[in-house]
Amino acid sequence: MSTRSDGKPVRLADGDELDDLLAAESLVLLELYTNGCGKCQAMEPVIGTVARVTDATVAMANPGDDMTLLDRFEVRSTPTFVLLRDGEQVATLADGFVETDRMVAFVESGGESER
Repeated sequence: MSTRSDGKPVRLADGDELDDLLAAESLVLLELYTNGCGKCQAMEPVIGTVARVTDATVAMANPGDDMTLLDRFEVRSTPTFVLLRDGEQVATLADGFVETDRMVAFVESGGESER
C-alpha cells in the first residue's frame, strides 16, 4: 500500500487501515480532516504536492468515521497533520491552512522545521 507510484494521498476508512499503512510505510503524513471543513478542502492540492515531491506516503482520515483517532492523535481542530516515522508520531501541525513550501519542509525535516 504505497502512494509513491501514483503520487496521490490514500483515503483511510479507520484506524485499522491506518495501522496497516503504518506497518507498510516508514514515513507517513496523515491529514485528519472533517467533511465540510473549508481549510481541509483547501489543503487537498497542498497534500497532493507533498505526496508527489517527498518520500512520505500521504494519507487522509476523517476522525468522525473512527472516533478513536481523536484521542489517539489529540485532535482539537481540523485539519491536523501528523507526521509518523516507523509507526511513531514524531510531529504534529494543527495551524489550519499550511502553504505548500512549509508543509514540504515539515515533512522533509521530520517535523524539525516547526520546532
